[in-house]
Amino acid sequence: MTNFDRKFSNKIKNMFMSIVKSFSVGNGDMFYIKHNTDNFTTIDCCNYSTGTTVDRNLFNEHLDEIKKESRGKNITRFISTHPDNDHIGGLEEFNNKIGIINFYCVKNNATKLDETDDFDKYCELRDGDKHFYLDKGCSRRWMNKSDKKRHSAGINCLWPVTSNEHFKSALKDAKKGNSPNNISPIITYSLENGVKMMWMGDMMADFIEKVKSEIDWEEVDILFAPHHGRERVPKDVLNVLKPKIIVIGEAESEHLVYYQNYKKITQNSAGDITFECVANKVHIYVSKENYEVDYLVNEYNSDTYGTYIGTLKL
Repeated sequence: MTNFDRKFSNKIKNMFMSIVKSFSVGNGDMFYIKHNTDNFTTIDCCNYSTGTTVDRNLFNEHLDEIKKESRGKNITRFISTHPDNDHIGGLEEFNNKIGIINFYCVKNNATKLDETDDFDKYCELRDGDKHFYLDKGCSRRWMNKSDKKRHSAGINCLWPVTSNEHFKSALKDAKKGNSPNNISPIITYSLENGVKMMWMGDMMADFIEKVKSEIDWEEVDILFAPHHGRERVPKDVLNVLKPKIIVIGEAESEHLVYYQNYKKITQNSAGDITFECVANKVHIYVSKENYEVDYLVNEYNSDTYGTYIGTLKL
C-alpha cells in the first residue's frame, strides 16, 4: 500500500469512526471524544489528588495524548460538568499546554472557601468571552448543528432546566461555597448509526429523584455512572435508559454502586477505557492487561488502543 493509499484509507475510516476515552485518574473524571467530524471534545480533567511525581507524569501523558489526538481538529471544546477539584484539577495546566478555545458549562456563580489556581481559571473561563452555557435543549453550531462547512459533534444536553426550583436551589448552594455536584449537566454523545453515551457529572441520587420528571430520558448504550459510580440512578430511570453497559468510575470499593443485573466495566480494575465507535458496534480496550468481561463478542484480536476485551454489538 502506498502512502497515498494509506492516507486515503485512514481518511475514509475516520469518517465513520470516533474514539471515546475515559482516563483512569483516581477519584475523578477525565474524558475525550475524538469525533468522526472536524470536532474534538474534552470532558473534565483531573490531575490526581495525591500530587506525587508519578501522578504528575501520568497527567502530563494524558495532556500529551489529548494534544496529539486533537491535532487537525479545527473545532475543540472543553466541557466542565462542575468546578470540584476532581473535575477541574489541572485546568490551568491544561489551558497552558493545550489551550481552551470553547468552554462549556452551566451558568453559575459557584464560589470556593479555599480557592485554587484551577478554580480561578475555571471562573475566568466561565465568566469570560470563551464560554457557552449549557441547558436543556440548547443548540450550537457544530456541537449539535451541522452546516455546509462541517458536520456536528453529536452532543446534546438533557439537563438543566434553568427554571426548575431544585436546580435554582443547587445554584444558590454552589454560590455559597457548598458542593456544586448538583449543578452538573446531563449530556449525551451520539454517533450516526452507532453508539449513544451519557454523562451525568457528579449529580447526587436524591437530586436525580427530585428532577427526573423534567428530563426527557432516552435509551443509551453506555452510561457513565454519576459521581464516579458512587451515586445510584433511580430504577425507573434505568428502565428507560436501558444501558447496555454501565461504566463505574474510580472510588473506594465500599462507596461504589455495582448495579446488579446490568453489564458493567469497573474502572478501578480496568484502568483507562477506550471505546472505538463504528457503525452498529463498539470495540472496547482497557489499559490493564488482565481485565476481562464475559458479555462482549470476541470479534478480532487487536490491541490498537490497549488490551482488547471485546466488541459491543448495538
